Amino acid sequence: MKSNRFLKKGYTTGSCAAAAAKAAVMTVLNDEIVITTQITLPKGESISIDITDTQIDGDSVTCTVKKYSGDDPDITNGILVCATVRKNSGGIKIDGGVGVGRVTRNGLDQPVGNAAINSVPRQMIRNSINEICGDYDGGFDVIISVPNGEEIAKKTFNSRLGIEGGISILGTSGIVEPMSEKALLDTIFLELNTRKSAGDSIAVLVPGNYGEDFAKKTFGIKNTVQCSNYIGDAIDYASDLGFSDILIISHMGKLVKLGSGIMNTHSKYADGRMETLALCAALAGVENFADILDCVTTDEAYEIIRDTKTIDILMKRIDKYLKHRSDVNIGAIMFLNKQGIIGKTADVDGILERI
Repeated sequence: MKSNRFLKKGYTTGSCAAAAAKAAVMTVLNDEIVITTQITLPKGESISIDITDTQIDGDSVTCTVKKYSGDDPDITNGILVCATVRKNSGGIKIDGGVGVGRVTRNGLDQPVGNAAINSVPRQMIRNSINEICGDYDGGFDVIISVPNGEEIAKKTFNSRLGIEGGISILGTSGIVEPMSEKALLDTIFLELNTRKSAGDSIAVLVPGNYGEDFAKKTFGIKNTVQCSNYIGDAIDYASDLGFSDILIISHMGKLVKLGSGIMNTHSKYADGRMETLALCAALAGVENFADILDCVTTDEAYEIIRDTKTIDILMKRIDKYLKHRSDVNIGAIMFLNKQGIIGKTADVDGILERI
């Protein structure tokens, strides 16, 4: 809620790409222009997305979706996401065209050289196409493009991350949640209050979907509260509400910032990931600690420090800042998607025993 009205959700560039691709395939197979198409999101919900334009050029069809970001202040709101589709002898082959970036550095979701179309959107595109193939036993070439994507990318961090030539096609849930700061903070407080009222004594905080999924799969914890970038505020709320313990479960990319006392992890406020890791590596005696400053992602940086005492030093720093923030018993678990748990603060094992 904001100003006594509900904020509207939108849909991700990944959802736009999946809807455009599905509509194009429907036109290729049925020779009918599609006005609206329905896609299934990663968690099973279905949404309908309008197709703003369809172009037929010989044996290929291009469908276009105009991205809608709801009430989220998203730089990609209103952009056109296009999918050009043609039949092939077998398999769904996905690539990027004009305005979709290319990966130029290791450590990102896609290998070097691939179009910056992340794994979840790629699977959404495949699933959406497979839903309608029927008796057709061939495949499709799918090219995703964004006409003004290269210009939009100049206003993002893509070039710093190692993505050149356009935007990324993103989304883990398919939905863009409205990110009004006050609305999001109110939601975090409300969810924590609901969990406390339901009898939970331990607040389990996760920044987003990665942390939520990791908590479920690794520890069987279902009652997590997503705190986005507002880790410090969520700690304050949980402390004020009287939780006996607070446990934070987070990917390294977010949690490492706490090692420098950064409690709002949004990049517009502060980054410091590589600087924090480089400091801890230097304290651990890593000779090439300065190489960390040139890394794009924490996954990449981890390869430099994985067999050293760097993470131990980092977790002690995180523990210090967490305990400075709250008098409640508090701990943090840090993980990477491939390696699993790579670090824990001192009180984590005791908290896990009580969950």
